[in-house]
Amino acid sequence: MMNKSECFSLGYIAKTVGNKGELILILDVDDPFKYKKLESVFVEINKELVPFFITRMEVRSNGAKVNFDGIDTTERAEHLKGHSLYLPLSFLPPLKGKKFYYHEVVGFNVVDKIHGDIGNVLSILDYPTQALFQIKKGETEILIPVKDEFIISIDRPSKTIHVSPPEGLIDIYLDPTHEEPDTDDFENDSDTKE
Repeated sequence: MMNKSECFSLGYIAKTVGNKGELILILDVDDPFKYKKLESVFVEINKELVPFFITRMEVRSNGAKVNFDGIDTTERAEHLKGHSLYLPLSFLPPLKGKKFYYHEVVGFNVVDKIHGDIGNVLSILDYPTQALFQIKKGETEILIPVKDEFIISIDRPSKTIHVSPPEGLIDIYLDPTHEEPDTDDFENDSDTKE
């Protein structure tokens, strides 16, 4: 059985069309035409990935019209409406240069231009405003924005990312003398002024 962690989201089943079980898929990918020769997809049903074989597929600019093997009536197709679609990670086209998939760089070693080895990528935190490399060096967590201008290069064979983040960013995490102000000191100052 295919595990969701071994897959990427392809999109979802938007609606039925016609009376022979045809479905309209919305493909959440850069280029839907790269997927025009798919033989099968996984459909998430009750938190399980169920394989469906494609008998006919017509790709459009943001999706596709498909027929699945065994789904030959509108009633059967209706049951699949709204369900998410997945493909194994191996179906992703390889990226080159500084472009990468977030799952691809987990575990990569990160080397800063000034500080050298600063740890390994634990994950990519994908926030709506900014994605961040979550790097672990011993017990220290370091966060660096995932921005082209901060990435010097990615060496896939050696699993290394070379970075040059803004000056002082790494120091915030690695400098043991960087301390937060002690709030007790402020309270004592106000006491002495009375």
